[in-house]
Amino acid sequence: MSAYHDCILYLLAKAYQKAYACFKKRLHEYNLTPVQCLVVMGISEEAGLSAKELAKRLLLDNATLSGVLDRLAEGGWITKGTVDEDRRFIQLHLSDRTRGVIDSLVKERDEANKEILGGLRLEEQMLLKRILKDLQ
Repeated sequence: MSAYHDCILYLLAKAYQKAYACFKKRLHEYNLTPVQCLVVMGISEEAGLSAKELAKRLLLDNATLSGVLDRLAEGGWITKGTVDEDRRFIQLHLSDRTRGVIDSLVKERDEANKEILGGLRLEEQMLLKRILKDLQ
């Protein structure tokens, strides 16, 4: 049996912690967590998206997403509305405030990606991304 430092679970957990901390630090001034930012960016891709569809796209369970959406709505980042025909269908939209900073959030995400992957050659970056996608 290999030592913990060769264990894929340990290595992935440590890499996640480092990436999360890097992005969290960049989002501090916005008072958003990385998961909240992920949700905001998901909504920015398609206005009026349903919570169910967003959960599917972001690979988040409904319970987790529900709590994140509630906090984002309370913070004024998003609005939640219903469709007249079906009150259970929740449509998600960015608030005016969020639309005003979405470019800055994307820039922070991109800068975090550069920082995290900065020590890798382009080929290594592409390989890492492909492997991580395959592991999903």
